Amino acid sequence: MLIPHPLLGLRDAQEFTYLGDAALLDRPDGLAADAEASFADYVYLRNNPAGVHRELWFHEHGDRSWLIVKRNTVTHEILGAELARDVALASRGEAQ
Repeated sequence: MLIPHPLLGLRDAQEFTYLGDAALLDRPDGLAADAEASFADYVYLRNNPAGVHRELWFHEHGDRSWLIVKRNTVTHEILGAELARDVALASRGEAQ
């Protein structure tokens, strides 16, 4: 399986470590009134989708970057990849 690294081009998936659902980037607010319940859901509840899914991958044997990879969990087809840093900054409305 080849992952299209945004900076390095196509890389073998063996260079990466899979780290789970990219929704982990959306951490709950620790100061909110419902922080305890929100963090319990954040830590323990996971979806197991069949189809297109956004996942976190770490380029362990490369530039050590974090990627958000869009992958079809049924066919294992890689549909694209973005630097997780860029996605996180864009979600906060910050410049990349």
